[in-house]
Amino acid sequence: MSEKTAKLSIGDETFEFPVLSGSVGPDVIDIRSLYAKTGLFTYDPGFTSTAACDSSITYIDGDKGELLYRGYPIDQLASQSNYLEVCYLLLYGELPGKAELKDFANRVTRHTMVHEQMHYFYRGFRRDAHPMAIMTGVVGAMAAFYHDSTDIGDPVQREIASIRMIAKMPTIAAMAYKYSVGQPFVYPRNDLDYASNFLHMCFSVPAEEYKVDPVVAKAMDRIFTLHADHEQNASTSTVRLSGSSDANPFACIAAGVACLWGPAHGGANEAALNMLREIGTVDRIPEFIERAKDKSDPFRLMGFGHRVYKNYDPRAAVMQESAREVLELLGVEDNPTLQVAQELEKIALSDPYFVERKLYPNVDFYSGIILDAVGFPTSMFTAIFALSRTVGWIAQWKEMIGDPQKKIGRPRQLYNGSGARDYVPLSER
Repeated sequence: MSEKTAKLSIGDETFEFPVLSGSVGPDVIDIRSLYAKTGLFTYDPGFTSTAACDSSITYIDGDKGELLYRGYPIDQLASQSNYLEVCYLLLYGELPGKAELKDFANRVTRHTMVHEQMHYFYRGFRRDAHPMAIMTGVVGAMAAFYHDSTDIGDPVQREIASIRMIAKMPTIAAMAYKYSVGQPFVYPRNDLDYASNFLHMCFSVPAEEYKVDPVVAKAMDRIFTLHADHEQNASTSTVRLSGSSDANPFACIAAGVACLWGPAHGGANEAALNMLREIGTVDRIPEFIERAKDKSDPFRLMGFGHRVYKNYDPRAAVMQESAREVLELLGVEDNPTLQVAQELEKIALSDPYFVERKLYPNVDFYSGIILDAVGFPTSMFTAIFALSRTVGWIAQWKEMIGDPQKKIGRPRQLYNGSGARDYVPLSER
């Protein structure tokens, strides 16, 4: 029992509730007995002040601009680690030793191919289908192909399902891209690292050899790492809510993909790139800054500010460095889009309007530039985000399944509809 308590006074009555403390971050008031004690619910649209679970995976301090995976700062992981090592960390709680990482990487690599019949599944979609529509359907359909890993009560099957999704998501995303451009599917190659394999499946063709540049592969790996998990966001909460009903893991991750598809969540990098293109050149920036400050103008500066971060997004600095490396490599260092981005960033860090509102550049501000420079169409941006976030969803899902306090999600409501009334026969209406 917590030593600290919170008192709630309603009329002449006072009720006490325990205050729980985590390892870091704000304390929480345990209101699980609120309805039983008072007959009342809390009202919190968007769950902005509600902790729906306890977790040991990811921690965000929005005021400090801090993001930790299992306690490790994201900038250290992005600069010194790699995506598969981060996957291991998120799944199992600690950084792997050499033998553990080798075994994990081997297990992922050996599961990268998808069932051959899934090729026919793709051909049922229209050629102009959005990659996220395809991924939502294909990931959900995995439960129809891999029956031996849908029993959530079996820890072995949970592990197999986890490895399968981390391994196959790049293949599924690459196939969605290839299908949209009318090119043949490219099978995964086990001699390539995770990021290089994805790029090879996206951009190689049978007619000629394709070599993945290590700088581009490194940037891709960083994008995967920076997006691997982000605490209890909308798509992660969707995965947890779906999983609370004991749905199979493939259905839960498909639900996460569907939620991420929303432009307010996973589509922000696409929106940021479109905005930079709309501005076009540095000399037009003042015009758009004034529009952004004008409350009567619907124009918004995309890629600035964050729902959680009230400081500089710790992922943005790493992504900025990668953007410069990639654009320099590809010979487009004079890219007007990057010039606009860099000038906008300077303004955002110095203009009182942005500083007072804490509208700092976020990770989406630069990731879209990198993906565009590499050759991905904007329709693939969110699909790549989904690929990256899969391990985070899985880690959160596994944690939830193993939580002894797990209950099926059942939010309540503030009802504003009609009260009880009698049915009126059609002849009398």
